[in-house]
Amino acid sequence: MSNIKQLVPPPAATNASNIQPMNPMSSVQQPSNTMQQGSAMANMQDTANALNKMQQGNTMANLQAAANTTIANMQQQQQQQQQQQQQQQQQIGNAMTSMQPVGNALATTYPSNTMTNMYPGNAVANFLPGNLMTSTVQPVGNALTGRQPMNSMFNLQNLIKGDRNMFMSSDDNVMMRQIYDTHTPDGRVLYVKPLLYIVEDILSYTHMSSPLDATNSHGAHMDDKTHQTDVITMIEALSHLIDRISCEISIKCLSGSDGHVTTISILHMVSNYPWDAKLVLALAAFAFSYGEFWLLAQLYSSNQLARSMAILKQVPLIMEHSGSLQHRFDAVNSLLSSVMDLTKAIIALEELPSTYIAKDVPPFSTAIETIPTAVYWSVRSVIACATTISYLTSMGHENTISMTELSWELSTLAQRIKQIHEHLKRNLDICYLHIDEKMRAAAYDSLKHLFDVTHIDNMKVLRALIYPRDDIQPLVEGSSKRRVHLDVLRRKNVLLLISGLDISPDELSILEQIYSESRMHGTRMESLYELVWIPVVDLSHHWTDPMQKRFDELTSTMPWYSVYHPSIIDQAVVRFMKERWHFRKKPILVVLDPQGKELSPNALHMMWIWGTTAFPFTSSREQALWRDETWRLELLVSGMDPIIYNDWIRDGKFIILYGGEDIEWIRRFTNTARAVAQASGVQLEMAYVGKSTKREMVRKAMSTITVEKLSYCWQDPTMIWFFWARLESMLFSKIQVKKIDDHLDPLMQEIKKLLSYDKSGCWAMLCKGSYIVTSGHAQTVLTAFLEYDSWKEYVPLRGFDVSYKEYHDKLRVANVPCCRFEFLTTAGRIPDGMTCPEPSCLRHMEKYSTFLCCHDENSLYLPY
Repeated sequence: MSNIKQLVPPPAATNASNIQPMNPMSSVQQPSNTMQQGSAMANMQDTANALNKMQQGNTMANLQAAANTTIANMQQQQQQQQQQQQQQQQQIGNAMTSMQPVGNALATTYPSNTMTNMYPGNAVANFLPGNLMTSTVQPVGNALTGRQPMNSMFNLQNLIKGDRNMFMSSDDNVMMRQIYDTHTPDGRVLYVKPLLYIVEDILSYTHMSSPLDATNSHGAHMDDKTHQTDVITMIEALSHLIDRISCEISIKCLSGSDGHVTTISILHMVSNYPWDAKLVLALAAFAFSYGEFWLLAQLYSSNQLARSMAILKQVPLIMEHSGSLQHRFDAVNSLLSSVMDLTKAIIALEELPSTYIAKDVPPFSTAIETIPTAVYWSVRSVIACATTISYLTSMGHENTISMTELSWELSTLAQRIKQIHEHLKRNLDICYLHIDEKMRAAAYDSLKHLFDVTHIDNMKVLRALIYPRDDIQPLVEGSSKRRVHLDVLRRKNVLLLISGLDISPDELSILEQIYSESRMHGTRMESLYELVWIPVVDLSHHWTDPMQKRFDELTSTMPWYSVYHPSIIDQAVVRFMKERWHFRKKPILVVLDPQGKELSPNALHMMWIWGTTAFPFTSSREQALWRDETWRLELLVSGMDPIIYNDWIRDGKFIILYGGEDIEWIRRFTNTARAVAQASGVQLEMAYVGKSTKREMVRKAMSTITVEKLSYCWQDPTMIWFFWARLESMLFSKIQVKKIDDHLDPLMQEIKKLLSYDKSGCWAMLCKGSYIVTSGHAQTVLTAFLEYDSWKEYVPLRGFDVSYKEYHDKLRVANVPCCRFEFLTTAGRIPDGMTCPEPSCLRHMEKYSTFLCCHDENSLYLPY
C-alpha cells in the first residue's frame, strides 16, 4: 500500500486515508460523467482485471481500482466472515456493473418527465407501492432483477444488529407506551375467526413438501366457515387494508427498516381495531405475499405464467437449492406456527363470556394486560419472517452472513412467542376453570328453579337433565336398541336409574325382574312408568376402550331406555344429582311424575322392599306402606323364596334364619338346633342367608351346607345379595321417611340388630310362622340350644318358642357384644348419628372411619 502511495500521489480532493473499499453498487449509481471518465472501472469484472488495467498504464480510475483491490485483499486476511461478505458484495457488484442505470441511460434518449421530475425509465416503478416512490427512486434495472441496492443490504445487517440490542436492553416501559399510543379503538367489532381460518389454510401449504394437488382438512374447514355472504362481505371490506399492510411490510423489508419501527407502523395502520383483529390483519397481509411465493413455487414447473413470475422472484433458483434452504424455511414456519398458536389464545381470551368472568378477575386481568405485548411481538415476528423471505428472493441463496443474523432473530422471537403463549395459556386455563365453575353454578341454580316450578309436561325437566338440544337422539330404546328422542317420555311417569358403570349384575338382575313383572300387567297402574338409565362417569378422565366395552355390555342387557352416551350428561347435572339426590356411586332411582315433578329422591329402596306395589313411588306412598308394616318374616323374604313364604310360613312351622361364614360354627349350630327340635317334638326348618360381604367364603359355606345337607340354602348368590340389600334398604327407607334415627321405632331397631349381627360374625333368628320370636349373636343362640336341659322343662307349659326366648334373652343380657354398622361412603344419604339397637343400651353410638378390603375386587360395589 505504501508503494502505491509513492508511485501515485493522491488527487488534490482526496487523500490516501480517505480511500475506502469501493462499493460496486455505488459505482452504478454515479452520474454519467463519472462513467465517461472511468469506463474501465464501470466494466470491471473482478480484481484481476483491475490489476491488469493498472499494469497497462490506464488512467487514475484504474489506479484507484488497484488501490481498492489491495485494501480488499488485506481485509480478506482478517477473518472468514468478512471475506465471505466482500466476495458476496463483489459478486453483486460485478453483476450490476454490466448494467447501466436505466433511468440515466434512458435520459440520454428521452427527456425528463417534468410532471413527476422522474426519468421515463423509472415509470416502470409505478407498479410498486406508492410510498416506495415517495421515499426513493429505484433504478428500473434493480426492479426488474428483483435485487435491491447494496446499501439496503448493509442497512439490513445494521437493523438486525440493532434489533439484537433491543432484545437485550430495550426499555420495556418506553416500548409499551409506544405500543399503547398506536391503539385508538373506535368501537368497531370484527369477527376475525373466518379470516384466521383462511390464513391458517394458506400457511398449511407453505412447505416444500406441499404437493400441487394437496387437499387437507383446512380446505373443508374454510368451506364451512368462510363461504358465507356475511364473511365474504367482511373480507371485501378489509381487502384494501390487507393490501396496504402487505405493501408496507414489503417496503420496510426491502428498505432495511428497523423491525420495531415497522411493527409500530403496522400497528398505526390498524389503530382503530381491537387487538386480536390487529394481529389477524397483519397475518393475513403476510399470508397474502407468502402464499403467492409458494403458489409460484408449486406451479412454475407446469404453468408458463407462473414460471415467468417465478423467475422475477428467483423462485426457481431458490427451489434448486431447497435442500440447503430447508432449515431457513423450517425456522420461518416454526415461528409462524407459534404465532398462530398465540393468536388463537388471544382470540380465545377475547371471546371469554363476560357473563361468567369479569375483566377484573386476576387470571383474566393478568392475561388481558399481556395481550398488547403479545400482539406486538407477534407482528414483530411476522415482520421478521417477511424480512427473511425478502432477503432470500433479493439476495439469493448464497448470502450466509446476514441469513445467520436472521436465523438468530427468528430463534429469539420463537422463544419469546412461546413464553408469552405459555403465560397466556396458563391464565386462559384458569379462566376456563372459573367460567366452568360459574356456568355449572348457573346451570345448577337453573335446575333447582326448574324443579320448583309447575310445568305442563315433563319435557323441560327431562331436557335439562338428559340433553337440551335437538341435534341428536339422546336415548336408546331397550328392546329394539334404536335411537329415539325424548318425546317418547312425554307425559309419563319416569324413573331415572342413576348409577356409574360399576352397577352390579345382581342389582340389574333384580331390577329387571321387577320391571318385567310390571310390564306383564298392562292394565295395572304400575305399567304406566318408563325407566331410563343415566350413566354418570367422571369425564375428567379419558374415555377408554374398557369403559366403552363395559357401557355396551350394560346397555345390551337393559330392557328399558338408556342414555346414548355418558358424555352427553352435563357436569352441572351430575352436581345437581349429588347435592339434591345424594348420589355417590351406589345406584339411585329418582321418580318424576308426568309434569316433571320430583316424587321421590330415591325409590330404589321402595322397589327392593315392595316392588311395584310401591307405585307411584312417592314419599307419601312410602310412609303409608311403613305404617302398615310390622316386624314379621314376610317383610324379610317376601317375593324372594316361595318355599319359605308359601310352605313354611303358612304351615306355621318353626323357622330359623341364620348367617355368617364360619363353617365350623354352622355345622355345630345346625346339628344342635335340629337335635333340640327333635327332642322337643317340634318341626323346625332352617335356611342359610349368608353374609353381605366375603362373597367367596359364603360360596364355600353354601357348597358345604348343600353337600352335607345341613339346612336349606339358596343356590343363587343373587338371592343372598338381595336379602341383605333389602334389609339395608329398609334402614335407609326408614331414615329417609323419618329423617332421623328413631330409637323409639321398634321396627327400625330390629332392622338395625340384624345389620349389626351381619358385621359381627354368625347369628340366628327364631321365627314361628311369620312371627319373629328372637334373634342373637352366634355365642348366645348356640349356647341356648346347647343348654337345652336348663329350659326343656318349660317347653310343655310355655311352648318351645317362649321357653327358648326367655332363656336366650337372659344369656344375651349377660353377654352383649358390641354393635356395629358400616355404611359405604358411596351409599348416598348416610345418617349423622345412630343409637344402639340393644334394648338394654340405646346409647348414642361412636362414629369411626373404617378402611376395609375383603380381597374381592367387587366387594365394595358388588357384595354378591
